[in-house]
Amino acid sequence: MTTPRTSPLTTTRSERQRSDEDGRPVGAAAVVIGGGLAGVTAALELADAGLRVTLLEGRPRLGGLAFSFRRGELTIDNGQHVYLRCCTAYRWFLDRVDAAGLAPLQQRLDVPVLDIGHPSGRPRLGRLRRAQLPVPLHLAASLATYPHLSLAERAKVGRAALALGGLDLDDPALDGEDFASWLHRHGQSDRAIEALWDLVGVATLNATADRSSLGLAAKVFKTGLLSEPGAADIGWARVPLGELHDVRARTALDEAGVRTELRTRATAITRGEDGGWLVDIEAGPGGTERLAAGTVVLAVPQREAHGLLPEGALDDPDRLLEIGTAPILNLHVVYDRKVLRQPFFAALGSPVQWVFDRTDSSGLGGRADGGQYLAVSQSAAHDDIDRPVAELRERYLPELERLLPAARGAGVRDFFVTRERTATFAPTPGVGRLRPHAPTNAPGLCLAGAWTATGWPATMEGAVRSGVSAAGAALSELGLPRRNPLWEAA
Repeated sequence: MTTPRTSPLTTTRSERQRSDEDGRPVGAAAVVIGGGLAGVTAALELADAGLRVTLLEGRPRLGGLAFSFRRGELTIDNGQHVYLRCCTAYRWFLDRVDAAGLAPLQQRLDVPVLDIGHPSGRPRLGRLRRAQLPVPLHLAASLATYPHLSLAERAKVGRAALALGGLDLDDPALDGEDFASWLHRHGQSDRAIEALWDLVGVATLNATADRSSLGLAAKVFKTGLLSEPGAADIGWARVPLGELHDVRARTALDEAGVRTELRTRATAITRGEDGGWLVDIEAGPGGTERLAAGTVVLAVPQREAHGLLPEGALDDPDRLLEIGTAPILNLHVVYDRKVLRQPFFAALGSPVQWVFDRTDSSGLGGRADGGQYLAVSQSAAHDDIDRPVAELRERYLPELERLLPAARGAGVRDFFVTRERTATFAPTPGVGRLRPHAPTNAPGLCLAGAWTATGWPATMEGAVRSGVSAAGAALSELGLPRRNPLWEAA
């Protein structure tokens, strides 16, 4: 067994303790393990504070589970990702990597909702949209005319929303109850849960109400729908996600002075003789190296983090293994003609959940032979995640024809799927007690990732917030002034 060579990044105790006239460590080194949104955020924040940062990512790209790939002449996102105006951390991230203009927000919330399961047998279109009125009146007109609920159900929705607005998000008891039970206690019918609460909740929590912590559901609905009129306005990338989370992120890291190492996997984190950290890495076949640093941010999924944590870093590290995961399935359909005239819509009465037009972002829009590319996003896809492609095609293409009459008779040029079996942590009741905070028991070692205790479900917003928290905790330990960029963004 060969001993990994020590990188020139190594710093001694005396070097870490030396400070310049502003009190900032001279040559202080940090290693961030993981190049998703959490890791990129932490690396940028640490570099902006003056640390020498190395970012390690095992994949050949940055972006974690929000990435793009090539399929023939098209650029495909692995899944459809959206954010809301209330996602101030992700909006800050877009600004930080100079990409805000590539993922604009709606001017005003407007969600077409098509129900093809109506008893009349005729498809019915409704819309969830806001008015320019104060909360909660901003949604009153939309709910009053929402055709997918009865008049009595609409009235009860308003009362439940007011009760939801009165919940204390800091009450730990909310974590132990499921959202569906709370909704039923507040007069919500199964139909109301399906046509409204789950319509939003499944897409944001990656779980149905009966499998969702009341605490996390309350966070989504209070912040998104009941905090300010425009909080739920939807934004999404008009370019491939790889342009935002890989290309633009890499440019920002380079400009900040971060050394980014792709196809490089951390295999161990140990304490050095001088009290700092040693990170063993593998880079290519047989290539090993050892990085030394005063600060390490571990920004990888919870099971991977469990395998890398040094002894004693957490009081009960096995709790990380109790955090479940939930899948997301995306179906990609390329038609030979235009079949959808809206940028997206949500569906009821069908296994289809949300459908997005990705024609222009994929590069198909500029082709002479035309056509349209739709991405069907299926959250909480436990029943479908392992179905063969042929079976999924047989199941979903007829559903799209039911929803979109223009698809009937249209040619299907391509149909393929992308599967993320462990796309997010599962927001089940009780998960809150399992999620660790950024600081650990080991000085200089911090955790980041949407699965940490951000207060948010597993979203891009939560991932960025975790990176900010981890960097802030690390900087506090170093005695550096802590600047929280989210305060400025707000």
